[in-house]
Amino acid sequence: MKQEINKPFIYGVSVSGKNFTDRVKETQRLKTNFENGLNVILISPRRMGKTSLVKKVQQEVDNRLVHTVYIDIYNCRSEYDFYNKFAAELIRQTATKMEMAMENVKRFLSRITTKISFSPDPMADYSISLGITPKDCNPEQILALPELLAEHIGKHIVVCIDEFQQVGEWPDSLNVQKRMRGVWQHHQHASYCLFGSRKHMMTNLFQNKRMPFYQFGEPNFLQPIPTEDWIPFIQHIFEENGLTIAEHFVTRICDIVQNQSSYVQQLAWNVMLNTKQEVTNKELEQGIEDLLMQSTPLFMEQTASLTTYQMNFLRAIIAGQHNQFSSQEIMETYQLGSKSNVARMQKTLIEKDLIELRKEGLFISDPVLQLWLQRQ
Repeated sequence: MKQEINKPFIYGVSVSGKNFTDRVKETQRLKTNFENGLNVILISPRRMGKTSLVKKVQQEVDNRLVHTVYIDIYNCRSEYDFYNKFAAELIRQTATKMEMAMENVKRFLSRITTKISFSPDPMADYSISLGITPKDCNPEQILALPELLAEHIGKHIVVCIDEFQQVGEWPDSLNVQKRMRGVWQHHQHASYCLFGSRKHMMTNLFQNKRMPFYQFGEPNFLQPIPTEDWIPFIQHIFEENGLTIAEHFVTRICDIVQNQSSYVQQLAWNVMLNTKQEVTNKELEQGIEDLLMQSTPLFMEQTASLTTYQMNFLRAIIAGQHNQFSSQEIMETYQLGSKSNVARMQKTLIEKDLIELRKEGLFISDPVLQLWLQRQ
């Protein structure tokens, strides 16, 4: 049996087991919704652990009449990219063996060309590749597949679609959304958990009254894990590795990255790597420097195309300005140009996920980007 490498802190990918922190209430709520066939929309900024939460709930669903399917559509750049991935994963993940998967392809997708590929690792799963084109079948036939498969296997299917915001960027996106909603809203034996990593796009898809998916499911806004839950988690991992970290240093780690799950684990890992015995200010500062260095290539790419006005807008936010950007005083102080320019910049920076609108006003979306900009 292949042994797993011990990873004290995991970031940048979904986590499970002992690396999954808290989310007790969210886990129970999502599990209850899955087992009762309710559609769910998960919305939050990046690095909050949406994928980890969904996969944890998948593992914890103990109703034998409920079957979950996870599909990541990040690489789907068009409607038919989606149909191919959607159908292939539904067929594969609802079959107990490859022969059953092939039978279901013939039963439900008889006109589709199918390819099966295997990993060199004998313990790995197989994959299915479908050649779905507009000539083979209509979109409604593919979108109906969860309901048909659910009736066939005698279970309720929960389809979990990650990076769902990609739908909003496809050609003819609005009509695609109408087709999806038009089919899925009638399903009795299949329900959907839709979530993604671009908050403003997800909010527009599901909270805008003019959009097809408005009120499609129960909205869940995932909040940061509280510091009081991070403290025992991080201290325990340090102790397991023969190291000590005081509570106030864990609090500072959380504060610096605003409790964003992936960043908390990344910064804690950086601090651990610099610690010989006990964490001091020196190890924390070095961990922060390492985090900024690791993030620099991404932040340079994100800001390279920004205009001087847009950079000035970000500087205004960093300086503590969160409202009234179109006032004469603020426009002159931070050189933001005209009122119409301010409105355009705000819209553009939100669409780029560089800033977000909260109750208190506009803020930099990424706390590490904010720190990086402050130090430039």
